[in-house]
Parts: sequence; structure tokens; C-alpha cells
Amino acid sequence: MLATIKKISRHRLSWLLLFISALALIGCGLYFQYGLNLQPCIKCIYIRAAFAGILVAALLGLLAPKQSMIRLLAIALWLTSAAIGVYQAAELVNIEQTLAAGGFSSCALFAEFPAWLALDKWLPGVFEVTGSCGAVDWQFLGLSMAYWSMLILAAYLLTAVIILISQLARISNNPYR
Repeated sequence: MLATIKKISRHRLSWLLLFISALALIGCGLYFQYGLNLQPCIKCIYIRAAFAGILVAALLGLLAPKQSMIRLLAIALWLTSAAIGVYQAAELVNIEQTLAAGGFSSCALFAEFPAWLALDKWLPGVFEVTGSCGAVDWQFLGLSMAYWSMLILAAYLLTAVIILISQLARISNNPYR
């Protein structure tokens, strides 16, 4: 089974599907921001940056999926971005739950991206913080946007782990297997 997953990871279609899904989720975030006027907080921006990291990983995987080093680099970026995203989304869910219970919690007002990756300066329309943490303005099936983001990023993370493990499998050249 791991060999089959490894074979799938060596095809451009799998990386294209990852790219399309990440692009669609970033598009949803922008629709919520500009279409529904739900302003993103700092955690939302970090979650969006995690989806952008997965998007870049998918682009990297699309370049040369059959080359092991590039594929492993893409998987590592995918895994790291998803893990950071899950962490940020879990923190935002915690802030929402604290505020819902009547407690107090706050977060930073400005993004703290490293100088070499100043996304909020390069693309302010996408990565600029315009809202505050903890406001649950949108829900679907009783779950907030932060919770949905956490679930989606956890699925990305689990998939990346499985694909990373599958890279250890050997692909047999025997046509009778």
C-alpha cells in the first residue's frame, strides 16, 4: 500500500489536486474577508500563510514529482506548513472558547513575519491583519471558521505524514506484482 501511495506522489495530478485545494481554501478566506466583510485576525493571517505554504509546496511538487529531492522538499514544506497551521488554528479555537466562557484573551495586532518573508508588506491585501481575535462571526454545522481550519489543516498534516512515510517504500519493477 505504501508503494502505491509513493507511486501516486510521483505523478503531477496528485500535486495539482493539492495545489487546487489550497488555492480554493485561500480563495475562500479572501471571499470571507472581501465578500462577507469578515476581517481576519493575526491567527487567521497565520493560518492563511500556512495554506499559502501548502500552495507553494504543491507548486514545488508540480515542478518535478519524479525527482526524489524535490519531492521530499515539497513534502517537508507541506508538512511544516500544515503543522504550523494546525498550531495557530488550535490557539485561535482556544481563544474563542475562552472568550465564549466569559474569560479574557487577546492576541497581537500586527503580524510578525520574518524580515526575509514579510508577507504582510509584500501582499497586504492578502496578509494584512484587519480584525481582532476571538470573534465568531461565521459558523457552519456549529463549528467556527477556526475550528474548520484546524480540521482541514489536520487532514493536510495527516496526509503529508502518510506520504512522507510512503517515500521509504520500494517500488517494484516486477510487472507480475
